[in-house]
Amino acid sequence: MKLLSIAVPCYNSQDYMRHCIDTLLTGGDEVEILIVDDGSKDGTAAIADEYEAAHPGVVRAIHQENGGHGSAVMAGVRNAQGIYFKVVDSDDWVDTDAFAKVLDTLRRLKEEGTEVDLFLCNYIYDKVGAKHKRVMRYANAIPTEKVITWDEVGRLRKGQYILMHSVIYRTQVLRDCGLELPRHTFYVDNLFVYVPMPYVKTMYYLDVVLYHYFIGRGGQSVQEDVMIRRIDQQIKVNKLMAQQVKLDTIENRRLRSYMFNYLEIITVISSILCLRSGLEENFCKKQELWEFLEKNDADVYRRLRRGIMGRVMNLPGKFGRGIAVTAYKITQRTVGFN
Repeated sequence: MKLLSIAVPCYNSQDYMRHCIDTLLTGGDEVEILIVDDGSKDGTAAIADEYEAAHPGVVRAIHQENGGHGSAVMAGVRNAQGIYFKVVDSDDWVDTDAFAKVLDTLRRLKEEGTEVDLFLCNYIYDKVGAKHKRVMRYANAIPTEKVITWDEVGRLRKGQYILMHSVIYRTQVLRDCGLELPRHTFYVDNLFVYVPMPYVKTMYYLDVVLYHYFIGRGGQSVQEDVMIRRIDQQIKVNKLMAQQVKLDTIENRRLRSYMFNYLEIITVISSILCLRSGLEENFCKKQELWEFLEKNDADVYRRLRRGIMGRVMNLPGKFGRGIAVTAYKITQRTVGFN
């Protein structure tokens, strides 16, 4: 059995996937690299096959019809043979020194018989043109280099969320939680992180910057104008998060609080994108989202509405929308959203 499986979802990635894969190859034979060619129309498939031929037993090329990012991730989960599982998008990469430390730690945990459900590292927003690239760290809230439970996790600040870039899940956790990511849908990385979290009983945090999250490629899904065009997919993920995890069933108070905060910020982002579009049809979609949340879980809905951002997002009329957008811009600068 491999120590770590890494899925690399690829769609028309020929121009940048090599750099990503080359950084992962430094992990050696303990690492399994699953290059998932999601129906690419360029040279991606050939590059995947080339790496598989050059690195037998380490790289596997998986070819499938186009199903979107979530479908590619799920293909990785189904095929993974590693104890642990990570997703690295094809335009991102890992720091090789940090990667070596991660593997050393995972190997030691295995030898000690203390395999954890969730392994966390830091990541950096590798944003094109930014003079100071922001690093997401958790050391203020999560004890470092020890096996812990949620009872030992402190308060994570607003904007200090555990994202796909920072997580390495024990593979069996992803299978036990029944994770299924929708096809042809962007922003499913939120579901990938959120849905398995109630199944996490033990975790380990290594305070190294492992993941380089690249921001700046044209047409990238996290750019605001792109997100507005794909607002239906953002809302779909938002609803699935609320549906698939019932917060009142989570016994651990700290985990429940963290997951509520995560759902809150995703709902705020969905709402503000609708407002930023300036389109009446999207204003209606925002209203429908909040009505859905109320029907899905009235208690969670009330908590969302009582929060400052929840109240601001639902101010009536054009003036209210203007206040909401202004409040979001201030929060964006303060907290550091994309």
